[in-house]
Amino acid sequence: MTVTELVSYEDALASYDPVMGLEVHVELGTKTKMFCGCSTELKQDANSQTCPTCLGLPGSLPVVNAIGVESAIKIGLALNCEIAEWCRFARKNYFYPDMPKNFQTSQYDEPIAFNGYLDVQLEDGEIFRVQIERAHMEEDTGKSLHVGGATGRIHGASHSLLDYNRAGIPLIEIVTKPIEGAGTRAPEVAKAYVAELRELIKALGVSEARMEQGQMRCDVNLSLRPHGREEFGTRSETKNVNSLRSVERAARFEIQRHAAVLNSGGTIVQETRHFHEEDGSTTAGRIKDNAEDYRYFPEPDLVPVAPSREWVEELRRGLPELPRVRRNRLREEWGVSEHDMQSILNAGAIDPIVATIEAGADAASARKWWMGELARNANESGRDLASLPITPEQVARVTALVKEGSLNDKLARQVIEGVLAGEGGPDDVVEKRGLKVVSDEGALGTAVDEAIAANAGIADKIRSGKVAAAGALVGAVMKATRGQADAARVRELILEKLGVTEG
Repeated sequence: MTVTELVSYEDALASYDPVMGLEVHVELGTKTKMFCGCSTELKQDANSQTCPTCLGLPGSLPVVNAIGVESAIKIGLALNCEIAEWCRFARKNYFYPDMPKNFQTSQYDEPIAFNGYLDVQLEDGEIFRVQIERAHMEEDTGKSLHVGGATGRIHGASHSLLDYNRAGIPLIEIVTKPIEGAGTRAPEVAKAYVAELRELIKALGVSEARMEQGQMRCDVNLSLRPHGREEFGTRSETKNVNSLRSVERAARFEIQRHAAVLNSGGTIVQETRHFHEEDGSTTAGRIKDNAEDYRYFPEPDLVPVAPSREWVEELRRGLPELPRVRRNRLREEWGVSEHDMQSILNAGAIDPIVATIEAGADAASARKWWMGELARNANESGRDLASLPITPEQVARVTALVKEGSLNDKLARQVIEGVLAGEGGPDDVVEKRGLKVVSDEGALGTAVDEAIAANAGIADKIRSGKVAAAGALVGAVMKATRGQADAARVRELILEKLGVTEG
């Protein structure tokens, strides 16, 4: 079904209630794979980080990565889950070219963490609780590279290449219970949930959770049911969505697509779907298997995992301040509204601002530059704030130069521009561009005298009591000094020379 055949979003929600299920895969930041000692380092030569175990060769035996288990428990605790006293791995059997063993070592009915929740905050401050079904341990697959086609997908490719470096990298899959009651805000809830989950994962230090690098991926399950009906509709599963915006767009598109199919008397097929970034649409993948089709059975080569209660409580005590708690604390410390804090979060500016404050800046100045000049630059260049070529320490130095009077805001913006352009640190840019504020009283006095002489009419107005006219003379002096004068001091000198005091 093409985009033009969709039902409008408003019409879809007028007739149906959306029900979502979100499955998020998080690639753990361990040094070695989940069941062998192969390195997890990225961007190495294809198939250079493999061994008999992760390739599934006969006679090889897996061993569980202890850090992987610890990371899973931390995630479970942070998601308010119960931690199993005893759990085990299972074999999930299916054939796919990037599965070297023809099965995935995962967990099925005995996950390590279960029955939790995560509260997420929507744009208007509303808190929506997402119930967590389970978080379980498993391994990633290899990577297929389809060559010769126009889309990079298998359809139309002349051949495919397989890289098993990723096969066996530790994954935690976090599965929600059916998300009901979101109504028209379902796509927003999906985006907010994944965003909050990403912040939580990063805070725990178990993964960088960079979605653009595949370290965190979301499968969006969605179904519709007519208003008033309790039974769920047939679901589709949009696979491997790798950005927050795309999670929201995928949910929205599927709501419209499902409604169009149902309204026309058609039947929703339970299938996987591919998401297309260029237009926000999805297309059919493969018919979705049910759990029984995977022929799960306990993994015979791995002993059960039985974390002691003492260890679990030790990990609980060691959890860092979680993102929502931290945001509330910072919001109070910075004296900003919930709306402003949400904007800071959306911009990805919390950590840069905190680091800038730690480097010596005051909170207001740090927020001003990261949410102003730097956010504008990031938007124009299509980058996120964290990837800009400027450090919090450099931003703090700019604020210090402003505070000591060496720069005004206009000059400070030019300094930041120079740092971003690779001209060195703030002091280097000031020196190279000659950007310091003109603080020599003699030079300022001369510039003021010249402005008064050149604008005698305006000067007369000021002498007659029209002090607001001083702005024109201030502008003339600022132009003459290339913006390098202190505007407040210039105004004082103008009034002094004209013998006027402000009432």
